[in-house]
This record gives sequence, C-alpha cells and structure tokens, in this order.
Amino acid sequence: MPPVRPESVLSSLRVSVLSVPMDLGASRRGTDMGPSALRYSGLSDGLRALGLEVTREQDIHVPSMETRLMKEERARFKDEIRYVCTRLAARVEAVLEQGAKPLVLGGDHSIAMGTVAGVAGYFRKRRKKIGLLWFDAHADMNIPETSPTGNIHGMPLSHLLGYGDPVLAGIGGFSPKVRAENVVLVGIREVDVLEREVVRKSGVRVFTMREIDERGMAEVAAEAVRILTRGTAGFHVSFDVDGLDPSVAPGTATPVAGGVEYREAHLLLEHLADTGRMTSMEVVELNPITDISNISAERVRQLILSAFGKSIL
Repeated sequence: MPPVRPESVLSSLRVSVLSVPMDLGASRRGTDMGPSALRYSGLSDGLRALGLEVTREQDIHVPSMETRLMKEERARFKDEIRYVCTRLAARVEAVLEQGAKPLVLGGDHSIAMGTVAGVAGYFRKRRKKIGLLWFDAHADMNIPETSPTGNIHGMPLSHLLGYGDPVLAGIGGFSPKVRAENVVLVGIREVDVLEREVVRKSGVRVFTMREIDERGMAEVAAEAVRILTRGTAGFHVSFDVDGLDPSVAPGTATPVAGGVEYREAHLLLEHLADTGRMTSMEVVELNPITDISNISAERVRQLILSAFGKSIL
C-alpha cells in the first residue's frame, strides 16, 4: 500500500512555474508553444486544487530562430542555447533558494542543461548530489561528433554527465551535473547508431520499452526510485512528452510508436510522488502544431499533477 502524503505537507509546498518557449534545439518547429498549451489546459489551477501554492509564473527569454545565424552544423544554435540555459539555471537555483519547487515548461529538451544545472548547483553548494530521472523515447546522449542532425535536443544528457562540448557541459560553471550511478532513463526505444556506444560507456541505468514490457512499470519504478535516492538529496524529473505512446500524446516533436501508455506513466509518477523526494520537474517537447484539440496538453497536465501528489483517493 503506498504511503499517505499528509495534506499539511502538500498545502505548505510552493511551486514556481517557469516557461522556456524554445525550439532552437530541434529541426521541427512548434515546441516553443508548448508552455502556452499547458497553461491553457489549466495546469496552475490543477496544482492549486491539490492545496499547493503557485507563485507568479515566470518566462525565460528565448531568441527567435529567424533572427539568428547558425554558426555550427554539429551543434546548431549552440551560443543561443547556452545563453538561455545559463539564464534558466540561475532562475531555477533562485527558486530553490526561495523555498519553492521549480516546474519548468518547455520548449525542446535542450533546456534540461539549464534546469538540471540550476538544481544540481543549488545542492552542490550544500555538498549534496541529486538523482535524475529521464523519461524519453530517446537517450538524448549524442555528442556533436556522433549526432546525425546537429540538433542539441538530442544531446543534453551527455553534456549533463560531462561529455561532449565543454561549453555546453560547463553551463552553470561546473561539470558533471549528475553522476551516472544516480541517473535513470525510462521509456527508451530509439537510439542513434553512434550514440549507443556513449550510452553503454556512461554506466547509466536504461529501462527500455522491452524491459518495461517484460517486468511491468511497478517493478521498474521501484528499482528506479532506489537508484535515484541512493545517497542523494532527492531527484529531478525530466519528462519528455515523446516518452508516451503517440496514441496517448500525438502532440510532440519526435513521436516514436510503441511507447509508455497513459496509466503506466501515471503509475511511474505516482511512485515518484510517494517518495516525497522530487526536487523539481520539467516537461518538454510538447508540440501543439501536431496535437489534436490540445488533448496531449490535457493528458500531460494530469500526469504532472500525479507527480505533484494527486491520487485517486
């Protein structure tokens, strides 16, 4: 039976929503509208209905792709992405300093280099480390030399682990941000050929869709929690909408068939919420252009609420 989360604990929690409308890290446009879709779905009202205090929402400025020249083919819009992520890291750290929990809405997955830098930086100053749960169809562990596209949204996790471009790996002024022994990937089903070697050498724990099918999400979630909380102050959740099956969330930039089903995703996030150890969360790659009547945003909203403590009874 899952542990009971007292209402007094939930009601004292403050959540700070940060929007990062960026699509510089991807080829397909539209993820810059993801934060607006989630706001329109009533996300903040849903959080308040849980008894949480939602502070004034904040936006991180993102340069427009149309006004920029792409300087590096192997790491497209690297300077602009570093600029955004550096500002995001500072804002996330400030939110934690103020005693609130950051909820970051993207944007493409390259923003994770900023979010995780901010969370890890906050705890690093207190001589603590964090775990990282990466929910995604993709490993996102390319480096510029292995990427077939040069799109940085396929590279953030490798840079958080200290690999790849030193400028991107050094966002926030330190590297690595997380240790492989506390990193878990869930929902993986598409990995680039050269990227596979990076993943294997890294030592991160990867739960592919085959393993989820064979073992079930409850068992996977239990093992993931053990890894995320082993010797850490808590864990950050980086939730890519494309980790869900496209039948659940069609509104994403890079859909891959055969993904995590709706109740499986809820179960994973409910297990994470039960621990009371989630330090922060980000949701990325929601693309309203490919969505149907905002259904993806509506479903992702419900999943976010599960992560923040919503239960059936």
